[in-house]
Amino acid sequence: MTTKPSVRTAVVPEGRSLRVTLVRSTIGYNAQQAAVVRGLGLRRVGHTVVVNDTPSRRGMIAKVPHLVRVEEERHL
Repeated sequence: MTTKPSVRTAVVPEGRSLRVTLVRSTIGYNAQQAAVVRGLGLRRVGHTVVVNDTPSRRGMIAKVPHLVRVEEERHL
């Protein structure tokens, strides 16, 4: 069985975007942190999404830095 890469790419207008990966499970953390992870579009450990680099997304990421890995993505 082949597996597809677990990367969800949203339509990102011109500008910068962030590649966010869930690296730890939300089990054992409070429900609010789990809701932030779901709000970012992350579903399971190892799942990666590409989101717009906005202050609101940065704020969400700042709430769960111990659960996610963030990489800046540049558009050519």
